[in-house]
Amino acid sequence: MREVKNERLSESYFEIDHPSGLKILVYPKPGYKSAYAVFGTRYGSIDTQFRLPEDKEFTTVPEGIAHFLEHKLFESEELDAFQRYAETGASANAYTSFDKTCYLFSCTGNFKASLEILLDFVMHPYFTAATVQKEQGIIGQEIRMCRDEPGWEALFQLLRAMYKNHPVRIDIAGTEESISHITADLLYKCYHTFYNLSNMVLCVAGGVTAEDVLEVADRLLPVQKPVKIERKFHEEPRGVNAPYVEETLAVAAPIFSLGFKESITTPERTLREILLSRIVLEAVCGKTTPFYTELLEAGLINTSFDYEYFCGYGYAATIFTGESPDAKEVQNRLIARIRDLQETGIGEADFERIRKKLYGRAVMAFNDIDGIANAMVAAHFCGEGLFDEVETLGALTLDEANERLRRSIDTTSAALAVILPKGDDVCNS
Repeated sequence: MREVKNERLSESYFEIDHPSGLKILVYPKPGYKSAYAVFGTRYGSIDTQFRLPEDKEFTTVPEGIAHFLEHKLFESEELDAFQRYAETGASANAYTSFDKTCYLFSCTGNFKASLEILLDFVMHPYFTAATVQKEQGIIGQEIRMCRDEPGWEALFQLLRAMYKNHPVRIDIAGTEESISHITADLLYKCYHTFYNLSNMVLCVAGGVTAEDVLEVADRLLPVQKPVKIERKFHEEPRGVNAPYVEETLAVAAPIFSLGFKESITTPERTLREILLSRIVLEAVCGKTTPFYTELLEAGLINTSFDYEYFCGYGYAATIFTGESPDAKEVQNRLIARIRDLQETGIGEADFERIRKKLYGRAVMAFNDIDGIANAMVAAHFCGEGLFDEVETLGALTLDEANERLRRSIDTTSAALAVILPKGDDVCNS
């Protein structure tokens, strides 16, 4: 057990290399009654092709299988995990993203009993042909429902427009066609590959001690031989797959997702690059910029307008989303704004204001145990420590930000996805 301290914040947490092969991170918050735990694996929807050291070729599995596996793990031959949590009073959930799958619970009592349930059901898969077939119908319905969710559909329309080869273009749940090929044997293969404890992390924050967590982990976790997983790096052409796509859904006003695809040669972005890109986005169109006010006053956006630096293994893009009566004009103005800023550069005063804003936001996050636990998961899977973001933000320079601005956003590699209202859904107010 090693205590990781940050003198600047007067905060610390414990990092444990458990004999089982699992990394355990515990962030005690004295005085807190509640606790939050996340048991995560570095396995997401984009991991459709992988290879182990003994394999000559990459194994290809159906799209959506990581999400399917997440659903199935809650089941057992007896009580499912949610029924077991009902006895301890914990609130449980799970999620699958592009690059990870996490199982979690929060509680204000019975912490050890709830942690036992978490470790037990994740470590004991139960798949049969009959239960897989039943789940295919359930997830097929979920996929159909997501297609009617405008924001979700706009995002994946954009990703399909930007990416030609990378599986990030496919819905996290897969397609009705792809999940029809999932079998119990394939689920077990993916489970034993990615749910090896060396590929996982357990993160706990709140009114707990490291000793509480270790007592349960020592009893329940078996020693596992580590696995080395090679993920497929999908080569992408420099430009986008399609510059413009649209569809109609039941929305009151048109919504859009605009993305600038970044050309990358290495699989992953560094923490420094990610933080610099966040500074760049705030400089381009943060809510305190005259440009944001200009778009608002012109009626081209409303307060739903948002932006993010979107990246993961083998993909990176700058994305803007919102409602607009003229998304193409928003795109034109954003391109002009970016090009102008690339030419003139971000000013010193703006850079310092944004950097301090992001720093303050990062510091405030240490008051939220849910955020702490999830941040520990994300940092671990990126090879970073929990305090690295704060320390890196304090060391960034204006020159780095302007270099990132000029290098990462290619305004010629833009794609725009628009969801238009159906004829009887147009809002006339």
